[in-house]
This record gives sequence, C-alpha cells and structure tokens, in this order.
Amino acid sequence: MDGVILDSMPYHVRSWQEALIERGFSVSAELLYLHEGAIDLNTAAAIFRGNNRFIDADVFREILGRQMDILATRYQPLIKPFPAVLQILKRLREAGWQLALVTSSHVEILKKVLPPEIKSYMDHIITGDQVSRRKPFPDPFLAALSALGQGPEACLVVENAPSGISAAKAAAIQCVALTTTLSEEYLSGADAVFNSHAELSDYLFRRRPGRGE
Repeated sequence: MDGVILDSMPYHVRSWQEALIERGFSVSAELLYLHEGAIDLNTAAAIFRGNNRFIDADVFREILGRQMDILATRYQPLIKPFPAVLQILKRLREAGWQLALVTSSHVEILKKVLPPEIKSYMDHIITGDQVSRRKPFPDPFLAALSALGQGPEACLVVENAPSGISAAKAAAIQCVALTTTLSEEYLSGADAVFNSHAELSDYLFRRRPGRGE
C-alpha cells in the first residue's frame, strides 16, 4: 500500500520522527525508509541501540500509538494514490488478474487512508495486525496466497522496500520493485526495478497476463 499504491511514505516517516522526538529519540529518515514495513519491537530495539537508548515493549507501544495519531491528525489529508495507480488496477482487472493488497499498516490506518475506489479493486486485503510475523518474514504474502487460492508461481509482488522484497522472496514469489522511496541500490533483491509507475505498467502489460496470473 504505502509507497506503491499510496504516495504516503514521507508522511509515515515524518509521523515516526515526530513521535520519536517526543520520547527523546532521533532517527534519520533514511533509516526509517530502509525499515519500512518491518518496524516492530525487535526492529526498534536495533535501530535505537545506536542512540544509546533502551526501548521496551511498553515504550514502543506508546510511540507506535502516537505515530498513528500524528499520521491521522496531521498528515492523512495529504495522502493520495500515485496518479497512475487507478488506471493500472483497472487494466489488471480487465485482464483477469486477481488482486491482493498486503500492507504492514494496521487496519485502523488502512481504513483512514485507503480510498474506496482503490479498495474496490482488491479481492483480499492483508494488514500487519492479521499475521503473527510481519515483513521481512513471508507470513503476510503467504496469507495473501492462501486468500487468493494461488501458488507462488502464479503471482507477482510489487514492492518498494527491502523488507517487503525479502518477505516476497521468502514466500517464493517473483518480486519487482519501484524506486518511489529508495534508490535502486537498496532494492537489488528484486527481480526487476522500475523508476516509475509508467515503467511498471509497461512491464505488467507486456507480460500479457491471463486469469489467475
């Protein structure tokens, strides 16, 4: 969702930074982009170790809650789909593709930021709070495969962050990436990297997808 369908990651990063600053932590935007989709207690502990600070589960939950509040109150109105997304989803549907949205965001965030017209194209939606392990573990994409009733060989993941690419590859799914938030060097684990949604669209429709692909 974030960074592929929605142009939302700058606002996620800002809300994380603001929530962290309130608790005395300073974390660079690049570090947050690199850990997109995989910020949990264990990840946070590793990130903050460099700040000579300790974070426990209670503090992390407080920061996470504050981040969600800041995102909803300050930045939600600014979050929009990338301009080409609706047309791509429409064409995929017309070509017979099944579509699943896999996001590490909580369902409360998704309800606030995902436009109904985007949601209407999705057969299934998997959120971070529906699985026991988030990206970079394969659990979110395995849940999507199960919901779609497809094997990994029939599917394609579009990602924009290293943790998502790792999760897709761990689920044995082909994965391509967009450089919407990070440069190509950070996305080298993907099978292909595209610099725009237009390039992605060209790739998708050159594949001549059939139903269930």
